[in-house]
Amino acid sequence: MSDTRGYREAASRTATAGPGRSSVEARRAAFANDGVPEPARALLAKVVQHAYRVTDADMAAAAAALGQDEVFELVVCAAMGQATRQLAAAMAALDEAEGAR
Repeated sequence: MSDTRGYREAASRTATAGPGRSSVEARRAAFANDGVPEPARALLAKVVQHAYRVTDADMAAAAAALGQDEVFELVVCAAMGQATRQLAAAMAALDEAEGAR
């Protein structure tokens, strides 16, 4: 299996610090799930905690305040951040299990 860490890090770096409509600070906050801007806070909380519950109405409410491009960027950053945290937790659990052998 090839090491994909570099690709994941590059994708995260591009999403959070590359060119975009939303500010770098807002994208980094969405990725970290910390200090998310108010118009998107409820939507991004859903993305992080229960993505399957996100509705068109949730997206429309955030887009009315921020615009579709900004909402898209923030949702992508929030999802990538949560996926990164979940992967790190899974890898730590595997390392711990292997150490217990």
